[in-house]
Amino acid sequence: MHRSASRLPRILACAAVPVMLAVAGCSSDSGGTSDADASSASPSTKPSATVAPAKFTGLPDACATVGRKTIDSLVPKAKVKGGTAGKSSDVATRASCSWNGLDDNGVKGSQYRWLDVSLTRYDSDVTLGSGAERATEFYTKEVAGARATEGAKEIKATPASGTGDEATTVTYSLTKTDADFSYATVVARTENVVVTVNYNGAGYAGAKSPGISEVSADAVKAAKEAVAAVASGSGQAPAASGSASPKASAAE
Repeated sequence: MHRSASRLPRILACAAVPVMLAVAGCSSDSGGTSDADASSASPSTKPSATVAPAKFTGLPDACATVGRKTIDSLVPKAKVKGGTAGKSSDVATRASCSWNGLDDNGVKGSQYRWLDVSLTRYDSDVTLGSGAERATEFYTKEVAGARATEGAKEIKATPASGTGDEATTVTYSLTKTDADFSYATVVARTENVVVTVNYNGAGYAGAKSPGISEVSADAVKAAKEAVAAVASGSGQAPAASGSASPKASAAE
Protein backbone atom coordinates (compact mmCIF):
# COMPACT_ATOMS: atom_id res chain seq x y z
CA MET A 1 0.00 0.00 0.00
CA HIS A 2 2.80 2.37 0.87
CA ARG A 3 4.49 1.63 -2.48
CA SER A 4 1.36 2.47 -4.49
CA ALA A 5 0.92 5.73 -2.62
CA SER A 6 4.49 6.83 -3.41
CA ARG A 7 3.99 6.25 -7.15
CA LEU A 8 0.72 8.19 -7.31
CA PRO A 9 2.21 11.75 -7.45
CA ARG A 10 4.47 10.73 -10.31
CA ILE A 11 1.61 9.21 -12.32
CA LEU A 12 -0.53 12.32 -11.81
CA ALA A 13 2.34 14.60 -12.94
CA CYS A 14 2.82 12.67 -16.14
CA ALA A 15 -0.90 12.77 -16.90
CA ALA A 16 -0.89 16.59 -16.60
CA VAL A 17 1.60 17.19 -19.43
CA PRO A 18 1.08 16.71 -23.23
CA VAL A 19 1.47 13.19 -24.59
CA MET A 20 4.68 14.00 -26.51
CA LEU A 21 6.37 15.31 -23.39
CA ALA A 22 5.15 12.38 -21.38
CA VAL A 23 6.83 9.96 -23.76
CA ALA A 24 10.13 11.84 -23.62
CA GLY A 25 10.24 12.84 -19.96
CA CYS A 26 8.20 10.31 -18.05
CA SER A 27 9.55 7.08 -19.45
CA SER A 28 12.92 7.18 -17.79
CA ASP A 29 12.41 3.67 -16.61
CA SER A 30 12.86 2.35 -20.18
CA GLY A 31 16.26 3.99 -20.75
CA GLY A 32 15.67 4.03 -24.58
CA THR A 33 16.24 6.73 -27.25
CA SER A 34 13.30 8.93 -28.29
CA ASP A 35 12.14 9.41 -31.89
CA ALA A 36 13.20 13.06 -31.68
CA ASP A 37 16.75 12.05 -30.82
CA ALA A 38 16.84 9.55 -33.68
CA SER A 39 15.66 12.09 -36.26
CA SER A 40 18.19 14.70 -35.19
CA ALA A 41 20.99 12.19 -35.49
CA SER A 42 20.27 11.56 -39.19
CA PRO A 43 19.58 14.92 -40.91
CA SER A 44 18.29 14.77 -44.50
CA THR A 45 20.35 16.32 -47.31
CA LYS A 46 18.88 18.06 -50.38
CA PRO A 47 20.24 17.13 -53.81
CA SER A 48 22.35 19.82 -55.48
CA ALA A 49 20.95 21.59 -58.58
CA THR A 50 22.17 20.37 -61.97
CA VAL A 51 22.02 21.74 -65.51
CA ALA A 52 22.85 20.23 -68.88
CA PRO A 53 26.39 21.15 -69.95
CA ALA A 54 26.82 23.42 -72.99
CA LYS A 55 27.92 21.57 -76.12
CA PHE A 56 30.24 24.21 -77.52
CA THR A 57 32.94 25.59 -75.25
CA GLY A 58 34.54 28.00 -77.72
CA LEU A 59 34.05 29.85 -81.00
CA PRO A 60 35.90 29.67 -84.32
CA ASP A 61 37.63 32.66 -85.88
CA ALA A 62 34.66 34.73 -87.09
CA CYS A 63 36.59 35.91 -90.15
CA ALA A 64 37.11 32.28 -91.19
CA THR A 65 33.49 31.19 -90.92
CA VAL A 66 32.66 32.14 -94.52
CA GLY A 67 34.74 30.76 -97.37
CA ARG A 68 36.82 33.00 -99.62
CA LYS A 69 34.82 32.03 -102.72
CA THR A 70 31.61 33.02 -100.98
CA ILE A 71 33.10 36.35 -99.92
CA ASP A 72 34.23 37.06 -103.49
CA SER A 73 30.70 36.31 -104.69
CA LEU A 74 28.79 38.21 -102.01
CA VAL A 75 31.17 41.17 -101.63
CA PRO A 76 32.96 41.86 -104.93
CA LYS A 77 35.91 44.20 -104.52
CA ALA A 78 35.95 43.74 -100.75
CA LYS A 79 38.33 46.24 -99.16
CA VAL A 80 39.77 43.60 -96.87
CA LYS A 81 39.48 40.10 -98.31
CA GLY A 82 40.17 38.49 -94.95
CA GLY A 83 37.52 40.58 -93.22
CA THR A 84 37.70 43.03 -90.34
CA ALA A 85 37.28 41.45 -86.92
CA GLY A 86 35.02 43.19 -84.43
CA LYS A 87 36.26 44.18 -80.99
CA SER A 88 35.53 41.72 -78.21
CA SER A 89 36.72 41.32 -74.63
CA ASP A 90 36.23 37.54 -74.87
CA VAL A 91 36.42 36.00 -78.34
CA ALA A 92 35.43 32.60 -76.92
CA THR A 93 32.04 34.07 -76.03
CA ARG A 94 31.40 36.81 -78.60
CA ALA A 95 33.07 37.38 -81.97
CA SER A 96 32.27 39.06 -85.28
CA CYS A 97 33.73 39.92 -88.66
CA SER A 98 32.60 42.17 -91.51
CA TRP A 99 33.35 42.79 -95.17
CA ASN A 100 32.35 45.68 -97.43
CA GLY A 101 33.21 46.77 -100.91
CA LEU A 102 32.18 48.92 -103.86
CA ASP A 103 32.32 47.38 -107.32
CA ASP A 104 32.70 50.46 -109.53
CA ASN A 105 31.64 49.91 -113.14
CA GLY A 106 32.10 53.46 -114.30
CA VAL A 107 29.23 54.79 -116.40
CA LYS A 108 27.34 51.54 -115.80
CA GLY A 109 27.04 52.38 -112.14
CA SER A 110 28.39 50.76 -109.00
CA GLN A 111 27.32 47.99 -106.66
CA TYR A 112 27.88 48.22 -102.91
CA ARG A 113 27.74 45.18 -100.63
CA TRP A 114 28.19 44.73 -96.86
CA LEU A 115 28.33 41.44 -94.95
CA ASP A 116 28.64 40.89 -91.20
CA VAL A 117 28.83 37.62 -89.28
CA SER A 118 28.36 37.64 -85.49
CA LEU A 119 28.75 34.68 -83.13
CA THR A 120 27.40 34.63 -79.59
CA ARG A 121 27.95 31.66 -77.27
CA TYR A 122 26.31 30.88 -73.94
CA ASP A 123 27.62 28.67 -71.16
CA SER A 124 25.32 26.67 -68.90
CA ASP A 125 24.59 28.16 -65.50
CA VAL A 126 22.67 26.53 -62.65
CA THR A 127 20.87 29.82 -61.91
CA LEU A 128 20.22 30.92 -65.51
CA GLY A 129 19.64 27.65 -67.36
CA SER A 130 21.46 25.54 -69.91
CA GLY A 131 23.53 27.09 -72.66
CA ALA A 132 21.01 25.96 -75.28
CA GLU A 133 18.12 27.53 -73.35
CA ARG A 134 19.95 30.82 -72.95
CA ALA A 135 20.91 30.80 -76.64
CA THR A 136 17.27 30.22 -77.56
CA GLU A 137 16.26 33.31 -75.60
CA PHE A 138 18.90 35.40 -77.38
CA TYR A 139 17.87 33.96 -80.75
CA THR A 140 14.31 35.15 -80.16
CA LYS A 141 15.52 38.64 -79.22
CA GLU A 142 17.74 38.86 -82.32
CA VAL A 143 14.84 37.99 -84.64
CA ALA A 144 12.60 40.52 -82.90
CA GLY A 145 15.32 43.17 -83.18
CA ALA A 146 15.70 42.62 -86.93
CA ARG A 147 11.95 42.87 -87.43
CA ALA A 148 11.88 46.15 -85.51
CA THR A 149 14.53 47.92 -87.63
CA GLU A 150 13.72 51.61 -87.73
CA GLY A 151 12.70 52.88 -91.14
CA ALA A 152 12.45 49.40 -92.64
CA LYS A 153 9.84 48.73 -95.32
CA GLU A 154 8.22 45.53 -96.52
CA ILE A 155 9.50 43.51 -93.55
CA LYS A 156 9.08 39.78 -93.92
CA ALA A 157 10.25 36.89 -91.72
CA THR A 158 10.53 33.32 -93.01
CA PRO A 159 12.12 30.11 -91.69
CA ALA A 160 15.60 29.31 -93.01
CA SER A 161 15.39 25.54 -93.18
CA GLY A 162 18.49 23.40 -92.88
CA THR A 163 20.41 26.06 -90.97
CA GLY A 164 21.30 24.92 -87.46
CA ASP A 165 18.65 23.83 -84.96
CA GLU A 166 16.42 26.77 -85.86
CA ALA A 167 16.81 29.79 -88.12
CA THR A 168 14.83 32.76 -89.39
CA THR A 169 15.46 35.11 -92.30
CA VAL A 170 14.20 38.68 -91.96
CA THR A 171 14.16 40.76 -95.15
CA TYR A 172 13.31 44.39 -95.73
CA SER A 173 14.22 47.45 -97.77
CA LEU A 174 15.66 50.69 -96.47
CA THR A 175 16.50 53.98 -98.14
CA LYS A 176 19.73 55.70 -97.08
CA THR A 177 22.56 57.67 -98.65
CA ASP A 178 20.25 58.38 -101.61
CA ALA A 179 20.02 54.69 -102.51
CA ASP A 180 17.51 51.90 -101.99
CA PHE A 181 19.15 49.14 -99.97
CA SER A 182 17.95 45.54 -99.83
CA TYR A 183 18.57 43.84 -96.48
CA ALA A 184 18.56 40.27 -95.22
CA THR A 185 19.28 39.20 -91.65
CA VAL A 186 19.59 35.50 -90.88
CA VAL A 187 19.53 34.45 -87.23
CA ALA A 188 20.40 30.82 -86.60
CA ARG A 189 20.91 28.81 -83.43
CA THR A 190 23.07 25.71 -83.22
CA GLU A 191 23.01 24.26 -79.69
CA ASN A 192 24.35 27.03 -77.39
CA VAL A 193 25.64 29.35 -80.14
CA VAL A 194 23.68 31.97 -82.09
CA VAL A 195 24.90 33.01 -85.54
CA THR A 196 23.63 36.32 -86.91
CA VAL A 197 24.37 37.22 -90.53
CA ASN A 198 23.55 40.70 -91.81
CA TYR A 199 23.82 41.29 -95.54
CA ASN A 200 22.78 44.26 -97.64
CA GLY A 201 23.44 45.88 -100.95
CA ALA A 202 22.53 48.80 -103.19
CA GLY A 203 23.15 50.14 -106.66
CA TYR A 204 24.69 53.58 -107.18
CA ALA A 205 25.03 55.97 -110.10
CA GLY A 206 22.10 54.52 -112.00
CA ALA A 207 22.80 50.86 -111.24
CA LYS A 208 19.87 48.73 -110.07
CA SER A 209 19.89 47.53 -106.48
CA PRO A 210 19.83 43.77 -105.87
CA GLY A 211 16.45 42.18 -105.25
CA ILE A 212 15.30 41.02 -101.84
CA SER A 213 15.26 37.39 -102.95
CA GLU A 214 18.87 37.68 -104.12
CA VAL A 215 20.27 39.10 -100.88
CA SER A 216 18.15 36.65 -98.90
CA ALA A 217 19.58 33.62 -100.71
CA ASP A 218 23.13 34.96 -100.33
CA ALA A 219 22.65 35.64 -96.62
CA VAL A 220 21.34 32.13 -96.00
CA LYS A 221 24.33 30.70 -97.84
CA ALA A 222 26.73 32.62 -95.61
CA ALA A 223 24.76 31.58 -92.51
CA LYS A 224 24.96 27.89 -93.42
CA GLU A 225 28.72 28.15 -93.77
CA ALA A 226 29.04 29.97 -90.45
CA VAL A 227 26.91 27.37 -88.64
CA ALA A 228 29.05 24.59 -90.11
CA ALA A 229 32.18 26.43 -88.96
CA VAL A 230 30.87 26.58 -85.41
CA ALA A 231 30.34 22.82 -85.40
CA SER A 232 33.76 22.02 -86.81
CA GLY A 233 35.84 24.81 -85.35
CA SER A 234 34.60 25.12 -81.75
CA GLY A 235 35.65 23.10 -78.76
CA GLN A 236 32.95 20.74 -77.58
CA ALA A 237 32.27 19.79 -73.99
CA PRO A 238 33.00 16.14 -73.08
CA ALA A 239 30.13 13.86 -72.18
CA ALA A 240 29.07 14.62 -68.62
CA SER A 241 28.44 12.04 -65.90
CA GLY A 242 26.88 14.04 -63.12
CA SER A 243 26.28 17.67 -62.35
CA ALA A 244 27.82 20.42 -64.43
CA SER A 245 29.99 23.17 -63.09
CA PRO A 246 29.43 25.90 -65.70
CA LYS A 247 30.34 29.53 -65.53
CA ALA A 248 28.10 32.34 -66.60
CA SER A 249 28.66 33.81 -70.04
CA ALA A 250 29.41 37.46 -70.53
CA ALA A 251 27.30 37.54 -73.67
CA GLU A 252 24.00 39.17 -72.70
